[in-house]
Amino acid sequence: MQHYDVVIVGAGHAGAQAAIALRQAKFAGTVAMIGDEPELPYERPPLSKDYLSGEKTFERLLIRPPAFWVERDVEMLLGQRVTAVDPQAHTVSVGETAIGYGHLIWAGGGSPRPMTCSGHDYAGVHGVRTRADVDRLMGELATTKRVVVIGGGYIGLEAAAVLTKLGKHVTVLEAQDRVLARVAGEQLSRFYEGEHRAHGVVVRLGVMVASIEGEGDKVTGVRLSDDEVVPADMVIVGIGIIPEVAALIAAGAEGGNGVNVDRHCRTSLRDVFAVGDCAMHANDFADGAPIRLESVQNANDQATCVAKFITAGDAEAQPYHAVPWFWSNQYDLKLQTVGLSIGYDSTVLRGDPAARSFSLIYLRGGKVIALDCVNATRDYVQGRALVLAGSSPDPARLADPEQVLKELA
Repeated sequence: MQHYDVVIVGAGHAGAQAAIALRQAKFAGTVAMIGDEPELPYERPPLSKDYLSGEKTFERLLIRPPAFWVERDVEMLLGQRVTAVDPQAHTVSVGETAIGYGHLIWAGGGSPRPMTCSGHDYAGVHGVRTRADVDRLMGELATTKRVVVIGGGYIGLEAAAVLTKLGKHVTVLEAQDRVLARVAGEQLSRFYEGEHRAHGVVVRLGVMVASIEGEGDKVTGVRLSDDEVVPADMVIVGIGIIPEVAALIAAGAEGGNGVNVDRHCRTSLRDVFAVGDCAMHANDFADGAPIRLESVQNANDQATCVAKFITAGDAEAQPYHAVPWFWSNQYDLKLQTVGLSIGYDSTVLRGDPAARSFSLIYLRGGKVIALDCVNATRDYVQGRALVLAGSSPDPARLADPEQVLKELA
């Protein structure tokens, strides 16, 4: 039986960073990474941006060049899927093959949440999560004029922006009364809604999908709950992900919407860690609430936390404590977010949305907990100090674009 000192399940950002951080910490044991895609670890956020638009080749998305993994002696077991974990035997199953581990780092991420209505399996209905997803989508663009995007979150809006630039007629369907409703304040939602409409996107709010229509095996439209059919040659579904944790939960790990981890990213199973999109953890910047964070920052920082724990041990390793940050590129707008706006009770608008450069600052109990910065990189960089310090500045000074934010920390 193959045996490795560390087995990493998942070859995305979290899995790659776990292997990188182990070697940076001079870990000399054997390391294997098991990934269900055939590709070496690559960046996922550009899939719905630069890669879909054709501005970046796939090779430019690779997290490290192929030689890197060989030189660091990280064995890549790609195109393979872990189907079971035996925590007593310290093995994972890949088909009929058992692979032993000393430590297991689960970085399985998630899969796109599918539509469950009739017609969800028509050709032309796409998720956006992997290179293969986007390659299939791009292969149909030449014969596509009308695109319906289901879901007004970041993935959906980023795809809508790119496809609009490629000359497609795009309709966004969002069940709630504004886009980005789960992650942003209303002023930011209305700004992006206006931007998309100004670029020709049809944004439909408060609408429910009843079914996906088709002829033969090909999609032709999306039927709404009021029986209206929105014509479509292609449908993109962006309604979130399902954490890939079934094998861990079946093995007895605590969890549900993800797998529960402690402040060192340990699951309830001995020698088993979980990091990235699938890890449910108590986050200091969410007032200690248990959350999953779907971000590159979280994936990288949790992976580094685990690598340090494995190499340094419980006594010396530091618990996970990292300021969350995110970004989104749509048209010529760069949105940068620092902190978590969960539970905010007031906001301060800094700058003028009409000028297409502004920040929305979120407060809870008078303390700055997050900033959404649109084409305002200086606010984003300096606002990090306000979030870290839990600063309670005068709202009038926060709102003044002439006021240097770092002076308020």
